[in-house]
Amino acid sequence: MAGSLKSMTGFAQARLEHDGWEVRVNVRSVNHRFLDLHLRLPEGFESWEPEIRKAVRERIRRGHVDVTLHFEPAGAAAVHINRDVAGAYLGAAEELRRQYGLKSEPDLVALFRLPGVLAEGVLAEEEREKLTGHVRECLEQALARLEEMRVAEGRTAADDMVRRLGQIAKTVTKIESLAERLRPAFAARLRTRLLDLLEEAAPDPARVAQEAALLAERSDIAEEISRLRSHVQQFEKLLAGGDEVGKKLDFLLQEMQREANTMLSKTPGVEADGLAITDLALEVKSEIEKLREQVQNIE
Repeated sequence: MAGSLKSMTGFAQARLEHDGWEVRVNVRSVNHRFLDLHLRLPEGFESWEPEIRKAVRERIRRGHVDVTLHFEPAGAAAVHINRDVAGAYLGAAEELRRQYGLKSEPDLVALFRLPGVLAEGVLAEEEREKLTGHVRECLEQALARLEEMRVAEGRTAADDMVRRLGQIAKTVTKIESLAERLRPAFAARLRTRLLDLLEEAAPDPARVAQEAALLAERSDIAEEISRLRSHVQQFEKLLAGGDEVGKKLDFLLQEMQREANTMLSKTPGVEADGLAITDLALEVKSEIEKLREQVQNIE
């Protein structure tokens, strides 16, 4: 029933190896009102940012999304030596050795620790071009896995929301039944109030009519019940359609909460049935709040 409903929360990772280098892409997303995309790319790979952003936007519409791209040596063969930098260090060491008459030879292990000698993670321009396709493939794998997770969580959330909507519908039916039983009490209260007004020396017909209309409006919750049922049906249709419905669902929940609050304000709290309606309306509000918690995480 949930269609392609998606959660905004998820994490995925993909790895690929190419020519002794490991490419790794991590994608993490959490809920957010809009698409808030943050990229972490290795130095020298900034040119890939537009393509990565485009790929993410094609799959994700809302959420705070972090994409991290890693390059690491996959083995000993992946260790690159910057021979120009190393040669410069060795030349300087040889010059000092001759100048001061030193007999010790350069320590190669110490040489590798000097800045810029080992070029791990640094690729030439042509090597970066060769890796572009592998980065694209790795990113697509990570995004596909993230989408699978988001769809699975969305399906779970939808199942829970369908169950809560069913509970709201049942509770509204109980409220409607109790409201029918309360109508005689409402009518009796209205007659009593009108008689009190008529006992005045010179009752104002306009005031009597106004009071009667006000009491009738305050005692009738049929309109709220009808609208609440309609909102529940619309909510179910949106869930069934899936896709990007988070904002629409949130709006519907605001309307449902408004109807529940109005119902509570109209219900008298003295008769037993009135107290029962109040309790049931509070249950509806509780279910709406739990629905809101789920909807906050739906794309």
